[in-house]
Amino acid sequence: MSHPNQHSADVVVVTDSSCDLPAAIAEDLGIVIVPLTIRFGDDEFVDRVELSTAEFWTRCVNSTTLPETAAPAPGLFERAYRDAAASGASSVLVVSLSSALSATMQSAQLAARTVTADASVDVDVRVVDSRTITMGLGTIAIACARAARDGASIDDVEALAHDLVERTRVFGALDTLENLKKGGRIGNAKAMLATALSIKPIIEVTGGVVEQGGKQRTRSKALSYLVEKVKSYDGRIENLAVMHADCSDVDLFVELLAPHSPGEIVIGEIGPVIGTHGGRGTIGVAFQVTND
Repeated sequence: MSHPNQHSADVVVVTDSSCDLPAAIAEDLGIVIVPLTIRFGDDEFVDRVELSTAEFWTRCVNSTTLPETAAPAPGLFERAYRDAAASGASSVLVVSLSSALSATMQSAQLAARTVTADASVDVDVRVVDSRTITMGLGTIAIACARAARDGASIDDVEALAHDLVERTRVFGALDTLENLKKGGRIGNAKAMLATALSIKPIIEVTGGVVEQGGKQRTRSKALSYLVEKVKSYDGRIENLAVMHADCSDVDLFVELLAPHSPGEIVIGEIGPVIGTHGGRGTIGVAFQVTND
């Protein structure tokens, strides 16, 4: 579990390792990241603690079977809440990976009940379902942590989280159907056909689940499609982030997006939790749409 430099904040923001946040940003904002676990056969690793993102991709290349991911045990969340209380925080806001995709949020809620029932710990824990993944979740955590740092109350930070959840958009382009094929998420015939056409599926996260958002013929067309998607929200975007799974063309992608971003583009590396399903080469954007 990554612990922020214990700068005592009244509200501590906790999230999980599917957020793909750069470690430096999480540390700077005091965001506590509770890790999921990754299993390759009989080998189990704690995400980013025992297995770095780079090591994960190396293992994937050499493995015939797909790794599996498991939600954190409630005890890990409980420790995060107790640590926050011990550091002087009065409240904790948890923003979790979409509950439609993982049991992570259930663990966070179970832990919250345990801590609330313990009279020796005085901390108010609120759990919010991000209904999104990767840097969609990451951008929500960043905005909430900034608000907390600026002195917002737990009620305000929780309200902000709910507001951001409604306005978060995530779009991605997969580079390969290999993982979906290995994971049995796609029939072999379909996969063969797609390989023949080297189709690049586009995905979109809506209502907490991953939907197919179309397909492009080539990698460059897929990137252009994502840039056009961002352009279509022109002037109505905040907190634009890019996430990528070990992609060599990420700098080019950020360059294409830069003219359409209201500020600095945060770049997150897609780790094992999301990478297991998307596969190496997945690249995407996450942002919030401002209300008109």
